[in-house]
Amino acid sequence: MQPIVAPLAALMLGYGLGSIPFGILLTRLTGAGDLRKIGSGNIGATNVLRTGRKGLAAATLLLDMAKGAAALVLAGLLLPGTVQVAAIGALAGHLWPVWLRFAGGKGVATYFGIVLGFTLADGLAWPVPAAYALAWIGALLLTRYSSVGGLAAAAVTPPAAAVSGRFDLALLFLGFTLLVFWTHRANIARLFAGSEPRVGRSG
Repeated sequence: MQPIVAPLAALMLGYGLGSIPFGILLTRLTGAGDLRKIGSGNIGATNVLRTGRKGLAAATLLLDMAKGAAALVLAGLLLPGTVQVAAIGALAGHLWPVWLRFAGGKGVATYFGIVLGFTLADGLAWPVPAAYALAWIGALLLTRYSSVGGLAAAAVTPPAAAVSGRFDLALLFLGFTLLVFWTHRANIARLFAGSEPRVGRSG
């Protein structure tokens, strides 16, 4: 049983950190209301922005990234060899937090934090998180669709990892990317229908 203790602990560590719903906590603490009853009902930074609190949205974005990175860094320090397991736990925690009856966020910011965490804790080359950030920001600025930015960032990450020589992470990231596309399935449908709201507009 001993060999499974460290991976299980890393999975729980990642899930625990990943499942912290910073968007809901911040909006409640500041009196901005129940985030799940605002806009799309999502718990991420884009929906926090719909409260009109740009600072809260930025804080949610940064904290959702930080929890992904922290899970990997802590796993690397405390449970060597379990960083990939912690990454799985962190993304799963964000997407399916037990505290919210498994109805979580869409994973874009936490995915970015995980990619950063691999750079800090597992030797992943810096161009990989840079590719994620550039695709995310670039697509968002070009289209003003938050979903397009997130999907573009997720899409470039597996090939970026492969180009950097980390084929093990390319496969893991491919799984993460498919999950992000799945969480955005309603957004994708609205994009094709021409009804997806742009950043800065309600809906």
